[in-house]
Amino acid sequence: MGSLVVMPKLGLTMTEGEIEKWHKKVGEEIKEGEILFDVTTDKLTNEIESKVSGVVRKILTEEGETVECLKAVAIIADADEDIYDLLKEANGDSAEEGVEIDNIKGKEEEKANTITKVKEGRVKISPAAKKLALENNLDFEIITGTGPEGRIVLEDVKKYIENNKVKVSPTAYKLAKDLNVDLKEINSERRIMKEDVLNFNNSSAVNEIVNNEVYSEEKIELSPMRKVISARMSESWNTSPTVTYDIKVDTSNLRKLRNDFKDICKITYTDLLIKIVSKVLLQFPLLNCSVAGNELIMRNYVNMGVAVALDQGLIVPVIKYANNKGLEEISKEVKELAGKAKNNELASDSIKGGTFTITNLGMFGIEYFSPIINQPEVAILGVNKITETPVVEDGEIVIKPLMNLSLTADHRAVDGAVAAQFLSTLKKYIEKPELLLL
Repeated sequence: MGSLVVMPKLGLTMTEGEIEKWHKKVGEEIKEGEILFDVTTDKLTNEIESKVSGVVRKILTEEGETVECLKAVAIIADADEDIYDLLKEANGDSAEEGVEIDNIKGKEEEKANTITKVKEGRVKISPAAKKLALENNLDFEIITGTGPEGRIVLEDVKKYIENNKVKVSPTAYKLAKDLNVDLKEINSERRIMKEDVLNFNNSSAVNEIVNNEVYSEEKIELSPMRKVISARMSESWNTSPTVTYDIKVDTSNLRKLRNDFKDICKITYTDLLIKIVSKVLLQFPLLNCSVAGNELIMRNYVNMGVAVALDQGLIVPVIKYANNKGLEEISKEVKELAGKAKNNELASDSIKGGTFTITNLGMFGIEYFSPIINQPEVAILGVNKITETPVVEDGEIVIKPLMNLSLTADHRAVDGAVAAQFLSTLKKYIEKPELLLL
């Protein structure tokens, strides 16, 4: 028995997902448990298994298109099974939604008085015409009906296919209308997708020539990861009244400790800071809390988020209960999570539950910046470049490896005095890491 494949809801906050890749083509057999497609959401790509066995009869959403959760994306059925009713269901048709069915029996062509409600609005179309339009991925609204009261009949669809012979996705069709692009001018042997419309629009745009240089513009749609980043950064900016505090710390002893561990395991400055910050946060629980309405959620543990830069954007894996882990364990876990992040192998649980975040831009030569808080946390620590700096010590000028730390805190939970005390204590531990033994 045929069945609809829908966009899964992989989490409570997930509302839509983007089809990254189809692993099966139309006409190919698939067994229950085999990977059918990849979906990208919340900065992660997930493999979706088929829940049934059969033949992929119809793919309703092309790669690169974004679909709401629980909306149909494909149809799996037997090779010779009639999927017309499934196509209707995929398009949102039901008796409860206002479908009026004639009692006239006979061929589908005789049902020209059927009125069907589709997503784009109320469109009068016969069942036979609708079936042919769906099979050719045609948008009903672009077909002119010649039947009674403008009803679309079978001959209208056939005529449209013959005159246009253009297969276009609904997203591409809408985009073409917005950009005033004539779909007939796009040469494509396959179904026209939104990328085809964008490429055509860019290539046909008038370029400006100044001093023999050609200047042009290109529109690139945000990737799923950038959409998530955009939404979350906007949410954070609009939610938290923030202040950024800067302090310089001497990393001489931290550097020595790092070098002393070299023969045992390769420890980075980020690993050391995770260990130190986790200890200090327990002394200043307000920087490790969350704001929930009129309440503060206080914690006696630290889940440390560590920002990892990818080509597509930024992702923050979480070291769970970092305050209870040793330096070697922290270092191993950071490397493992960073590797999985770069290979798109992170589990969704690996980026949830953070209570504080460290983001390091020092390797890029950055000396000061104001990081944006990773909601629902109330603080984030920016780590900057270590710079050899002349300082006065005991009346003499000496060179010290100084590093600037940038703490952004949510003023709803963290006052300036608390943030300053936290940084002062953090400075003491960084400059005397042996205090970790106490």
